[in-house]
Amino acid sequence: MNTVEFRPAAVAGMFYPDDAATLTREIQAYLEHVESPVSLPQAPKALIVPHAGYIYSGPIAASAYALLKPWRGVIRRVVLLGPVHRVPVRGLALPGCQGFATPLGSVPIDQTAVERLHSLRQVTTSVAAHALEHSLEVQLPFLQVVLGDFALVPLAVGDATPAAVAEVLETLWGGPETLIVISSDLSHFHRYEQARHIDAETCDTIRHLRANIDHDQACGGTPVNGLMEVARRRHLIPHLLDLRNSGDTAGDRHRVVGYAAFAFTEPTAHGH
Repeated sequence: MNTVEFRPAAVAGMFYPDDAATLTREIQAYLEHVESPVSLPQAPKALIVPHAGYIYSGPIAASAYALLKPWRGVIRRVVLLGPVHRVPVRGLALPGCQGFATPLGSVPIDQTAVERLHSLRQVTTSVAAHALEHSLEVQLPFLQVVLGDFALVPLAVGDATPAAVAEVLETLWGGPETLIVISSDLSHFHRYEQARHIDAETCDTIRHLRANIDHDQACGGTPVNGLMEVARRRHLIPHLLDLRNSGDTAGDRHRVVGYAAFAFTEPTAHGH
């Protein structure tokens, strides 16, 4: 292989357990404790999920990942976009490797999909952007537990327009075998009640498929806005699954981080 084989887990033992058995038990517990799980008539086409340490955002992420259980074996490819936190990127960056490793095993990268992206000017390759980035990594153990075997297209999103992100999503849209996952937290470090107000407005923006979310509202605003452009064109139906913050889960209420989980379904033949 002429590329790095597997990106090793960078935040195992910090954001989530580094022991496979402990990690599996923790994820299964989050999935089992989802309150009033939503039942969808079809597999979600896209999810928005948070990416903090599991003690903070795991319960919220689980409300989205629990929806995937019936579609194990159907969803075979996950296109995963998350914002960069450490290394600046112009456009969207692939990791230049064969797969991602986690304590639960390795997830192969869909090299055919990667080849399709090489024709897009906004897509680059950056090993450095992915090396320590947690926004993508923390989603993988959840996906491994609920989906089993799947291939990954991981993109670290930096300075890009919503249209540039949307073009990538359209290129890889596929059918029921392909799931889009956007990794984003919401507001950061406001007091509890202020955060609740800001995050409720952000969720209303997402419900209306508006692509004008800034990075104070959501650190993953760029990939979220790209998804909103596609969602509007394709008439996706948004479902708000959970909206909380770290003051509700495991933190104090003086400086909280907001978390929401959304699922998006494609319109049925009857338009509902």
